[in-house]
Order: sequence, then C-alpha cells, then structure tokens
Amino acid sequence: MKSTTIAVDVAKEVLEVAVSVQPGQVSQQHRLSRAAFLKFCTHQPPATFLLEACGSSHFWGRRLDTLGHRVVLLPPHATRPYVLRNKTDRTDTRGLLEAFRNEDIHPVPVKSVAQQALTALHRLRSTWLATRTARLNTVRGLLREFGCTIPLGAHHVLARTSHLLADADSGVPDALRPALAAVCTEIRDLENRIRVVEDQLQALADHTPAVARLRSIPGIGLITATALVAFVGDVQRFRSGRHFASYLGLTPRERSSGLVRRLGSISKRGDVYLRMLLVHGARAVLWAARKRRTPDRLRAWALHLQHLRGHNKAAVALANKLARIVWAVWKHDVDFREMPA
Repeated sequence: MKSTTIAVDVAKEVLEVAVSVQPGQVSQQHRLSRAAFLKFCTHQPPATFLLEACGSSHFWGRRLDTLGHRVVLLPPHATRPYVLRNKTDRTDTRGLLEAFRNEDIHPVPVKSVAQQALTALHRLRSTWLATRTARLNTVRGLLREFGCTIPLGAHHVLARTSHLLADADSGVPDALRPALAAVCTEIRDLENRIRVVEDQLQALADHTPAVARLRSIPGIGLITATALVAFVGDVQRFRSGRHFASYLGLTPRERSSGLVRRLGSISKRGDVYLRMLLVHGARAVLWAARKRRTPDRLRAWALHLQHLRGHNKAAVALANKLARIVWAVWKHDVDFREMPA
C-alpha cells in the first residue's frame, strides 16, 4: 500500500518499527535486528519510511531508496516535542509519525556516499585540529611552570620546545624531557595527518565545479567550500538567501508581538561547524580589507559597519552576507564579481 507510513527508530543493534496505515493510528509494532529489518523492508510494498536524521540514518535512507521506498529524514530536535511522557523506542516512533503530519517541519535530504565521504574528512580534520591545539596548550602550560615561555603563535611551540630540549641548561627537568619529546612527535604526526586530509579535499574539489564557484567569494576557501558542498548538499531547496542564512543560524532571533518587533542576537541554529567557518572567513575579510587602498562595495560596507558596531558584530553581519552570496553564486552557477564601492 502506497499510503503506508513506517516510522523507524534507528539504533546500533535493534530497530523499533511502527507501521501506520491511517494517520494517527499504529497498526503494527515490531522490534527487529538489523538483518531482520532489512528483510522486513525487502518484503514490504512501497511505503514512506520516517527516520530521525541521526547516526547511520543516511545509510539506511540510501538502502531503502534502492528498495523503492520513499525516505523522509526528520530533524531530531523537531520530533522531540511529539514524544509524550517517557522517552522509549516505541514512543519515539509514534513521535515520528506525529511530526511527519506537521508541514512546518522540513525534512533533511539523504546524503550521497560522496557527500558523506567529504563530511567524514572534515570531521577527522576537526578532531585532529582539536587534539593538536590541546597538545600545544599542554606544552605551553608545562614549560611555563619552569620559567620557559613561548611566544604567541602555534608555529613557535615546536621550534621553541626543540631548542629547550637541546639545551642542557634550559631549566627543563631531565625526567620531563622524554615525555616532551614524545608530545612534539605526536604534534608533528597530527600536522602530517591534517595536511594529508587537506590534500584529499583538494583532490575531491578539483572534480567538483561548485567548489570552484564558491572559492571565488571573499572569505570562502577550500575548507569552507568543501564543507558547504558536503553538509548542505542541494542548495536548490532554499527559496532565498535569507532562508539559507537562517538555516545556518546567522539571522536574528525574533521575539515579536503585536506592533512591537524585537530582534535579538543570531539564533545559532543549524550546523555549528559551517557557521564557525563562515564567521572566521568574515574575520579574515575584515582584516585584509584594512590593507586595501580601494575596497570594493562588500568590503567597504563591512569596514563601515565595523567602525559603527565593532569588529565582532561586523564579522557576524558579514558572515550573514557571505551566506547569502554563497546561495546566489551556488544557485545560479556563476562566479562572484566584485562591485566598486
């Protein structure tokens, strides 16, 4: 039956399944293993499968799509209010069925294998960057306890530490020297891994025309462009640049009533990683714009806003504008063109 709706609560080993033929009613409830669930889907007539957009949901979405089913991924934060009383796998499936009836909840598109490969590379790079930063800060703090200070900048840490370890009179205890040498080796290994991932991203970007278009925008480099392609996927699903900026959490949070309209700080909804990359890109544009003799219209506007509101608010506002430019460039498949101020 094509009108059948099946809600699935995805887990590592056991999957809870609720079958609904009529809206608001559950006719069947099953608790299946992964193999039994795949067999169940194979023998099931074409139906609409509802899943939360969580771990392994995109994998199951692709498998169900090959079996001829329609797959709808719903955001977990949007389905949670429909879970009544205690949270269990069974109530989660019923909450999915109720959330699916709400037209204001926009489904998450199923990612392709290529998109998820890009996403995985970005996740690994972020993890190794965080580990590298933690190790650098640890080395700084430990050496400071022995009166050895290191100048600002990550590139100073390894050079300065190696010099201190080579100097017998540097004040570093002999018992600590082997451990510090091991940490330096670990940091170099992490940096090599990060460079390998960035080379892989560059190789994938060479075969993706959208990445080249996005890199023509100020503040959008290899990392941001490939992250947008990986995490956003199809930009055509956004009606306007404002909807795209709102999806990234860069539009103001609103608390309005009657004739009074109140706009606050940005909502910070959506993907934190993409928003961080766009804000850092906006900061880079602001710093570089100060050195330009004749800034274009975008940079002149950003510098004027920085003079009025300060660097941080100007960076976030510029990130909002960059997100709208990304939508326009990506949607219309054109390069960014600088306009004179």
